[in-house]
Amino acid sequence: MKKTYKIDVDCANCANKMEEAAKNTAGVKDATVNFMMLKMIVEFEDGQDPKAVMKDVLKNCKKVEDDCEIFL
Repeated sequence: MKKTYKIDVDCANCANKMEEAAKNTAGVKDATVNFMMLKMIVEFEDGQDPKAVMKDVLKNCKKVEDDCEIFL
């Protein structure tokens, strides 16, 4: 399952860090961050709860970019 989320990030480098953090989160099959559109597309592994996984994605993104925001 794929879902798109609106994000708030300041620079393209930060967006790349957020993308890597999201990809390394348990339950995420793949993630792409589009800095120009301020969107994150997350593909979840089968059987995962998107809401629960996205809480972990947000935690991991805040570790690399503490003022980022993902609108769930």
